[in-house]
Amino acid sequence: MSLNLHGVIPPLVTPFDSDEHVDVELLRAEVRHHLDVGVPGLCVTGSTGDGQMLSAEASVAVARAAVEETAGAVPVVAGIVRDSTAEVIRYGLALKETGVDALQVTPVHYLFQPDEATTVDYYRRIAEATGLPIVVYNVIPYALIPAPTVLRVLNEIPSVVAVKQSGGNIHQLADLLHADPAGGTVLTAVDDLLYPAYLLGAKGAISATLTVAPELAVRQWDAVQAGDHQTALAIHNKLLPVWRSIDGPNMTVRIKAALRLQGRDGGLGASPLTPVSDAEREAIATALTAAGVTVV
Repeated sequence: MSLNLHGVIPPLVTPFDSDEHVDVELLRAEVRHHLDVGVPGLCVTGSTGDGQMLSAEASVAVARAAVEETAGAVPVVAGIVRDSTAEVIRYGLALKETGVDALQVTPVHYLFQPDEATTVDYYRRIAEATGLPIVVYNVIPYALIPAPTVLRVLNEIPSVVAVKQSGGNIHQLADLLHADPAGGTVLTAVDDLLYPAYLLGAKGAISATLTVAPELAVRQWDAVQAGDHQTALAIHNKLLPVWRSIDGPNMTVRIKAALRLQGRDGGLGASPLTPVSDAEREAIATALTAAGVTVV
């Protein structure tokens, strides 16, 4: 099973209204914004989209809106952040009905971890049950899938088409890129090291910074592909402070604040995320302005 995931694939926020229901129209507007920028793919209901907070019904509403709005122009990847194989399959089958192109699946993220054989079996069962391409989302700090296990999953399960490597920083990503798995694509989600990840061979990225500043992110990717490393490095130095300003325990509401500062509307955050402070908002505005992103 193949799916061409490459380049800048922003993970969208999930806009909530004052009752903490999904605001589908705000989501559609964000989809249109990113399509206008020219991204080659989109991701919904992942970490940036508060996927761990979403019911299956809410996840389906988000995914359906994204699929309808893209109308096949780019692939849509839908995230699942659950704690059992059965729950992931339940979400996956519901999301499949929306027409998403792939599922982005974390390992189980509760305290107790499966061993290597069980992890491989976990992704195999999900792939077989859903019949969709799978992206391994390797992000959970205390359930990080070691690089050799990721390689087994990519090479042994045809439906697993990519890994989004987030946890383990550049070190685990470097090991995966060095191995150059034939069975799938390696994407980066290490926001402060996007540029070096591209140089090491990452085929693209799915990470929060791309959502906040997609124009800069696309320009950086294009510069790397063209061998214009002076431009790519200059953009890295603009994006790094943006990432530092949104990184934190309340990251998704900081991202929404960053969108609002640009005249975009990512909706409200969901409880119990800590609201953005005035100091945090000022730091975000300062970083965006320094990066040349228009603040309104």
